[in-house]
Amino acid sequence: MMKEQLKQKFANHDAKVAVVGLGYVGLPLAVEIAEQGHIVHGVDVSTEKVDSLNNKESYVLDVKSEKLSELVGRNLLPTTDFSVLADADAISICVPTPLNKTKDPDASYINAVVEQIIKHMTSGTLIVLESTTYPGTTEELIKHVIEEQTSFKAGEDFFLCFSPERVDPGNKEFNTKNTPKVIGGVTPDCLELGVELYGSFLENLVPVSSTNVAEMVKLLENTFRSVNIGLVNELTLMCDRMGINVWEVIDAAATKPFGYMPFYPGPGIGGHCIPLDPMYLSWKAKMFDFYNRFIELASDVNGNMPRYVLSQIGDILNDQEKSIKNANILMLGVAYKKDIDDLRESPALEIYKLLEEKGAALSFHDPFVETFRNGDEVVSSVELTKEALEKADLVVIATNHTPVDYQFVVDNASVVYDTRNATKHLGESKNTILLGGEQNENPLAHLNY
Repeated sequence: MMKEQLKQKFANHDAKVAVVGLGYVGLPLAVEIAEQGHIVHGVDVSTEKVDSLNNKESYVLDVKSEKLSELVGRNLLPTTDFSVLADADAISICVPTPLNKTKDPDASYINAVVEQIIKHMTSGTLIVLESTTYPGTTEELIKHVIEEQTSFKAGEDFFLCFSPERVDPGNKEFNTKNTPKVIGGVTPDCLELGVELYGSFLENLVPVSSTNVAEMVKLLENTFRSVNIGLVNELTLMCDRMGINVWEVIDAAATKPFGYMPFYPGPGIGGHCIPLDPMYLSWKAKMFDFYNRFIELASDVNGNMPRYVLSQIGDILNDQEKSIKNANILMLGVAYKKDIDDLRESPALEIYKLLEEKGAALSFHDPFVETFRNGDEVVSSVELTKEALEKADLVVIATNHTPVDYQFVVDNASVVYDTRNATKHLGESKNTILLGGEQNENPLAHLNY
């Protein structure tokens, strides 16, 4: 009976849904659900986030404040009060799942939410975990805990699914609504209800046989990316020693119409997914006496790229008869990838700290990031002026943001170290040194077609 009632509410778009965790995953999800007519209680422990949303001001790039103006106070109700879970027909958990210092999964945020669910939930509730984690989490940390501490049974008194987030901040083509969504349930009835709810606001669902499969899907996706980026980063180090421009190699290889997919080098990897997700899988595999050598190697290669960049900066300054200590270095971009404001695991921040430890005089410009916290200090973005560029002993392009005028940068800086190939379109740039490619020169620039 509970199952049919829930299905009807989901189908009629009049369910009460609680989205716990209003970050880069939870807020876009809450907005999509609310847009389809459901009443959404957005729950977060951060009063700053909740106050911002109630003031209809977005802090997530992919959610416009204008959209919040349409929804907040109507179908979207932000709150720090977990008691709203008592009235929820469905609960989506979108909290962080970081790694601790030993690179083991930190499930404390999930555990805290489950405690609140047990305290407030009533029978007949669908729970969907979206937070990325290791295979078995949904059953171990949610199903078993709820069943041990209450009289509720999964598939009968409550329903439980896992649906891994697939968020690519700043992507103009794919968003929460039109990105295919994998979902698995702990029982067939759980999956059926999960599909009914998510199908009411998403365009394409991909049901799988279990929560374990759904959890593994997410880890495979990002392990694939991590390993291939690690391969390219290692080739970058090799090409640098051989005097070969790795960017030209990759572009030429990418012309092959089958059997190849281009990945690009960089100063490191960032975001929540690629640096962290593969380590969840590696950690879990060790419980089965299985060691993921590819994952560990890729993590090692990618994790050491900021130090490689540091050594390159030292060499570049040395060629100018300068040292890193007291050198005036202007970093362009601190977000982890282009055209977003996301600083999570950003390699640019690690490079900044490494340079600071060496005594560099640092400043940064980022059109998407006004400030970032460096220990107890708040560092503010400087204006990208001719004077700032001329003053710098070295300009380091750490993130290739589209709004930056790189021709202006190259024209006014004495030396530019480009870790992202952002200056490729400029053709021959005698004062620009590429990560893994010496001077950025276009070999076809002198040819006429």
